[in-house]
Amino acid sequence: MAPMPNEDAFERLVAVMRRLRGPDGCPWDKKQDLDTLKRYLLEETYEVLEALDEAKPDALREELGDLLFQVVFLSQLASERGWFTVHDAAAGIAEKLVRRHPWVFGDQKVESAENALATWESIKARERAGRPKDSVLDGIPAELPALAKALRLSQKAAKVGFDWPDVEAVLTKVEEEVREFAAAARAGDRAHAREELGDLLFCLANVARKLELDPEDGLRQTNEKFIRRFKHVERRLRERGKTADEATPAEMDALWNEAKGEGL
Repeated sequence: MAPMPNEDAFERLVAVMRRLRGPDGCPWDKKQDLDTLKRYLLEETYEVLEALDEAKPDALREELGDLLFQVVFLSQLASERGWFTVHDAAAGIAEKLVRRHPWVFGDQKVESAENALATWESIKARERAGRPKDSVLDGIPAELPALAKALRLSQKAAKVGFDWPDVEAVLTKVEEEVREFAAAARAGDRAHAREELGDLLFCLANVARKLELDPEDGLRQTNEKFIRRFKHVERRLRERGKTADEATPAEMDALWNEAKGEGL
């Protein structure tokens, strides 16, 4: 595989990180540890997702660089502890990718993307066969957002046959959970309502899985849509010399529909 023209850029980043952590480096960077970096890793990941949603190449390039820096930063801390280097991490993933793509790097054949995924999962299962495992649900990160975790749990359970037969069956279950949640909410039973809300959201994650949709991505996009439309309402109210606190619900609703009509 031929080297890329900017291959030395990665080595420069590694060297910059090493200098930041060195004796004459930055006090803030030298103060960080594996725990303090968790927050920044999450923040940079979400900023990459935002750049993807906005489809802005320059922003995506910058945010991917910021995320890469977090990977290099964490690897530097690991190296200081004698665990591994960033090059070890890179070598490990490269070897795994080659090993799990025999239809690319070997002579095995696959007929479709679905066939490729099934083969990947089969190879992965064989590699992990010797590892102790208490449940098919093992391996899902505990820190995943709840909606994303619901999707991953249902995917793993479905692989062993614990699943609804089709999307219609899940939709029927969703309707049942809506009724149960509504009853609990109307009864003023907060604990029961919280439980039923969780059941409803879990069922909706399963609908998304059946339709090959990402519920976390869908909710994130809806959040952004709400922000755009509500800011439109606020902007139009300011033009009238009002704040949202001073507007009537009917007035705000009309401006909300205006935002919808403008495709916001």
